[in-house]
Amino acid sequence: MASGRNVTLLALNYSPEPTGNAPYTTALARRLVENSGVTAVTGFPHYPQWSRYAEYPGLYARSEDQGVDLRRVAHWIPNPPRGLKRLLSELHFGLHQMNSPWGRTDAAILVSPALFASALCAVRLRFPRRIPHAVWVQDLYTHGMMETGEGSSIAVRIAKTVERWLLKHADAVVAIHPAMRERMIRDLGADPDRTFVIRNWSHVSPSPRRRDDARARLGWDPAARIVLHSGNMGRKQGLTTVVEAARLAHQRGDDVQFILLGDGAERAELESLADGAPTLRFIDPLSDELFPDALAAADVLLVNELPGVKEMAAPSKLTSYFAAERPVLAAVDPEGIVAGILRESQAGRITPSGDPHGLLDAALEYLEDSDALDAAALAGAAYWRSHLSEDAAIKSWLEVLDVVTQRKTAPGTLAS
Repeated sequence: MASGRNVTLLALNYSPEPTGNAPYTTALARRLVENSGVTAVTGFPHYPQWSRYAEYPGLYARSEDQGVDLRRVAHWIPNPPRGLKRLLSELHFGLHQMNSPWGRTDAAILVSPALFASALCAVRLRFPRRIPHAVWVQDLYTHGMMETGEGSSIAVRIAKTVERWLLKHADAVVAIHPAMRERMIRDLGADPDRTFVIRNWSHVSPSPRRRDDARARLGWDPAARIVLHSGNMGRKQGLTTVVEAARLAHQRGDDVQFILLGDGAERAELESLADGAPTLRFIDPLSDELFPDALAAADVLLVNELPGVKEMAAPSKLTSYFAAERPVLAAVDPEGIVAGILRESQAGRITPSGDPHGLLDAALEYLEDSDALDAAALAGAAYWRSHLSEDAAIKSWLEVLDVVTQRKTAPGTLAS
């Protein structure tokens, strides 16, 4: 602990949760122990299933995780996590989190979402003495409510008030994409001089196996043409479009198979909608050892978003997709964050969200163009190496913590 600084990380999600914010929260905590004492106060594992992992019972737990003092607090877990249920869950978690023992804290990092839990912890950080803190925004909460149509106009106004207060009173705000930074400054009143960009990095090491070897290990059909979507199956992903595209492929006799790998609040409904179509498979979350092989085994990796989702987030799966050196197909808003990343990286193609026929036709056309597939795969891997380095991200986080604790002036390069 070269700095002698004690950092408290306040987040809902943490390892062993395989997707969403958890891999980044966990990696940051484990890397910060190289320079600081680190306490992480988190929830019990429940994501993306939105059901408590059976091997983690109890109301409070404390353990050591690669040098991190890990403290877990229980909260109510709704399924599906929508509307008022989501709000009550966050408030329940936040109250437990803010009232749990944190130990000595010189600086804190609040991860949003969970927005309302972070706001409660920000109140504690102001009393009885003010503790400097940064807010790490993984999703724009208010934009998410508006883009997914969740919550009434009153609920959106309340969330926006809370989000503005949280960002305005933070000593630093970290966005994961430049477009998110601009939205926070423009729409939520974040201070441009204290709002920085640190991109999420790939938390998945690429598989050493090529496509055919990876398929052999997984027992997948070597001849199938596979379009794979991995990660959370929630409302934001809009995966009914993928299910309908797969059913359409079955009706038309198209040579393609869609795979939905993961879990989430919408999975049961999606499986019911699929009605056993042979062109669609659901696969449970895989181990850290097998997951890279699944990405390597796909012909195309899919990002799919609900129509209207545009600016709320940069999906974490993209970093893993690029690292896997496989081409990407993004069924998203052509003017949104994901489309911008695909254009910048040249790692894949874009098709409008919410159109099953368009998605299927785009996938089939892409699968026929081997030169385009190879070029996109190589471009994605190059972008991962040059833009999504974990070491560079951790270095930037150390600079932000220096800003938060007033050890030096703001590092303007982070806001580029």
